[in-house]
Amino acid sequence: MNLTPGTKLGPYEIVGLLGAGGMGEVYRARDARLKRDVAIKVLPQALSLDADRLHRFQQEALATAALNHPNILSVFDIGTGADSSAGSPYVVSELLEGETLRERLRTGAIPMRKALDYALQIAHGLAAAHEKGIIHRDLKPDNLFLTKDGRVKILDFGLAKLTQPDDGTNTSMATMTHATDIGVVMGTAGYMSPEQVRGVALDARSDIFSFGAILYEMLSGKRAFHGDTAADTMSSILKEEPADLAETNRNVSPALERIVHHCLEKSPEARFHAASDIAFDLEHISGLSGSTARLQTASESPSRRKLWTALAGGIGLAALMLGLGWWLGQATHPASVAEYKQITFRTGPIGNARFTPDGSIVYSAQWDGGERELYLARTDDPGARELGLKGAELLSVSKNGELAIRLGSVGYGGYSVSGTLARVPLSGGTPREMLDNVQDADWAADGEHMAVIRYVPESQHWHLEYPIGKVLYDSIAWISSPKISPDGKWIAFGDHEIPGGDDQGSVAIVAADGSSNGKDKRLSSGWSSVEGILWSPAADEVWFASTSTGNTQDPRAVTLSGKLRTIANVPGGMWLEDIHKETALVVTHSQRVGIRGQAPGEKQERELGWFGWSELGDVSADGRKIVFEEEGNGGGPNYTVFVRSTDGSPPSRVGEGLSLAISPDSKFVITKPANGGPLNLVPTGAGEAKVLTHDNVSYTNVRFLPDGKRLVASGLEVGHAARDYLIDVASGDSKAITPEGTSGFSISPDGKSVAVHQGDGKWGVWPLEEGGGIRLIPGLDAAYRVASWSPDGASLYVVSSHPPGTPRVRMVSRVNMFTGKIEPWKEFGVPGDPGVTSMGRLYFSKDGSSYAYIYVRNTSQAYVVTGLK
Repeated sequence: MNLTPGTKLGPYEIVGLLGAGGMGEVYRARDARLKRDVAIKVLPQALSLDADRLHRFQQEALATAALNHPNILSVFDIGTGADSSAGSPYVVSELLEGETLRERLRTGAIPMRKALDYALQIAHGLAAAHEKGIIHRDLKPDNLFLTKDGRVKILDFGLAKLTQPDDGTNTSMATMTHATDIGVVMGTAGYMSPEQVRGVALDARSDIFSFGAILYEMLSGKRAFHGDTAADTMSSILKEEPADLAETNRNVSPALERIVHHCLEKSPEARFHAASDIAFDLEHISGLSGSTARLQTASESPSRRKLWTALAGGIGLAALMLGLGWWLGQATHPASVAEYKQITFRTGPIGNARFTPDGSIVYSAQWDGGERELYLARTDDPGARELGLKGAELLSVSKNGELAIRLGSVGYGGYSVSGTLARVPLSGGTPREMLDNVQDADWAADGEHMAVIRYVPESQHWHLEYPIGKVLYDSIAWISSPKISPDGKWIAFGDHEIPGGDDQGSVAIVAADGSSNGKDKRLSSGWSSVEGILWSPAADEVWFASTSTGNTQDPRAVTLSGKLRTIANVPGGMWLEDIHKETALVVTHSQRVGIRGQAPGEKQERELGWFGWSELGDVSADGRKIVFEEEGNGGGPNYTVFVRSTDGSPPSRVGEGLSLAISPDSKFVITKPANGGPLNLVPTGAGEAKVLTHDNVSYTNVRFLPDGKRLVASGLEVGHAARDYLIDVASGDSKAITPEGTSGFSISPDGKSVAVHQGDGKWGVWPLEEGGGIRLIPGLDAAYRVASWSPDGASLYVVSSHPPGTPRVRMVSRVNMFTGKIEPWKEFGVPGDPGVTSMGRLYFSKDGSSYAYIYVRNTSQAYVVTGLK
């Protein structure tokens, strides 16, 4: 039954339908007496004839009306319709503006600070209900509403059960003690407690289990218990434990993980016994938030509540006057809207873009498939002139108009890259080289010193240095985008937390004087992507572009105390580049990472990517399958791993995380969590996945030996430089096999050797037997990257680290391992596509007849924006 607008239910006039569910339809209505909009839940007439459904509906109304708490939906009235509603019962409640937690979780995990705030509010609301003897029994993200002002409201006590008699003042409530008989399963699969699945008697600890499942999902972006069917899910609740949160979100503290697992204990006796205890522990690890402070006034002593009431009265009057003044001001001075002006119009990717001291713009770009160059543009002129610096990437512009640039860039995977730092006047001239292995740089206010992000090849660590040579932060994970605060006290940067160049991670700061003692302070964590870090015009916030899932980054701001806000929501996202006075410089990117390959016996390449951000992990020994992970918007917050036949058949999903290797028989793949963690052995067909490694090594590259029983993996661990490890597939045991600073993962056809490179960039062959040592390959140094061994084991296929000419093709050369003779072998790429901007990750089958590689198609545009605040 749908009520049409204008239908009257007592004093309420229906405005429109808001939604419908198993317990009835919800409408927006107007209360003619109090001149306010309300929500009305109406039980359809046919269902009102069902005595059990009607009883549960009435129970929801009475249970919710008995509660008066800011985190529980307020019920105003209950009645029975007439006329067109034909006697249908209805409940009137406050009208909420916002979204359900379920809707919010569709975008992925919630940043930890926000998740803690939501969890605290839910815990306080549950505690209030439990104190009155009411349990919810259907707590799930769909029944938690996030209002626009940041308040959480618990909805739908339709399955609530009164667990103890009322004090006698409400006899109608006391009749609800037998709302559901023991043995009847009610609730929602995935969030039910074990005792609820079994259909036994429940108490408040059942809600605590559901709360734990919700908190787990908020932090990880994944359901704690999930199966293909409801029966499978309920079996998982009874028998299985959810994956450790550290596997899905490395920012979760051990204390918070303990709280989650304490909520999810299978036995009620082992769980928290009260929601108020959960709230206490959450407050202890997070600090008292503003919302928590408001909620705690309900538990203050009567005398203190009177004091707060008096203070609130005065504060409320002041707030009313301020609000009235603001409203009047808005009436005459409407809020400004950000204005965007496009300043580039050609096809290709833009690198970094910066303002010059006079407000002009310098940027690096790779237009129309050509070589990367630097350009100078004005905001009032759509044209741009070349600066004559080919192959250069802009890094920063000093107050004196001097450019810091990067030359000879070499990529290490993902967004990680380094080259030679040089400085050159904006007016032109020959660049003066300063420092090798630099990724990013930022000029200090004095126009002389710089903060740099530098790659250390010997250890494969990343350093934040300021000034150059003074290490403020050392990390085995990739870091990026240093920005010195205007007062020179802090350096903000992106701490991406895992090796490999993935831009997920945190926004962090370190003290510029070194007083942070090598440790960073993370201001905002848990992002799937963090880019474009700046200091705000007032220097009181760090601005950055980020997203919780996918690759659509929106500009956000965070204070040094960690208070986060979103500056703007932009379709497709944008990266923040620079700020000049009150004008921002931003770049939008439209990027596709695809895979092309050739199957055995075929002569034409075909597209083997999938959703648009396909990162190739390996090619099978017979060349008939590839394994890859889908990142970006299609891959989800934890990425999705696929196996696909090179004949172009649709891929099959095998798990989550990063794809690293496929076994010689194609029956297993090696993965690891997107946020870092142990290696996993995952079957490509029937079977169960298992955690493989149990050490503290972060593995970046992995390959199976031909026997399928062992792995060779390049790894990093805290306190050590990169080296290779041998891993037993059956036990997961690992041991280091090369010295620190020597690593590689390309294995010889006979499985007896691996091609490795040293810290000085020289390549050699390392035998896997005990007592081996490196045998250097003449002439093969950091100018090359090894792609594979030749089938006869006598040569290596290599590619240039600095590919000349068009980036749309890549020449593979063959180098003799004994003589060092290098000769061209085969060209790969898409020469006819001007949108393709780079090639990477080329892998071959064992016989070299089939292969697959990554290509990137990227177009960007730059804008100047006024009105961002």
